[in-house]
Amino acid sequence: MYLIFFLIWVIFNGQFTPEIAVFGLIIAGLMYAFICKFMGYKPRADIIMAKKFFYLIQYVFILVKEIVKANFAVIRMITSSRYELEPAVVRFKTDLKSAPARIMLANSITLTPGTITVSLTGDEYVVHCLDKSLAEGINSSIFVTLLRRLERMD
Repeated sequence: MYLIFFLIWVIFNGQFTPEIAVFGLIIAGLMYAFICKFMGYKPRADIIMAKKFFYLIQYVFILVKEIVKANFAVIRMITSSRYELEPAVVRFKTDLKSAPARIMLANSITLTPGTITVSLTGDEYVVHCLDKSLAEGINSSIFVTLLRRLERMD
């Protein structure tokens, strides 16, 4: 939070000089002390946010990698004359506890070519797959593993 206060200070000033930086460090420190004392903010929350940030970055990189892999797989399926597509609707449950984690998983499935999340009710997903091979391991994917790790940090 301290760094966010400092960055906001620098952005609002529109320039970066040593004087602005020193004054910004002081103002950010005072603001941080204020929210810790009067608003119940705890420095431990900053540590948790920093750890979550790195896991979210890792999640985004893995998501992009999976999207690229799925693009090539779908292109191969569509352009191949010897491959017959067998669409499938898959239902599965997950043990993710928080709604944001479940929604992130649903969106990740939808962003990956060849799969669309049709429904999310509680912890049950209904996913349409272009081919049944795309449904293999969908309930125990790397996305679920990373989202579980993020949930454990709370």
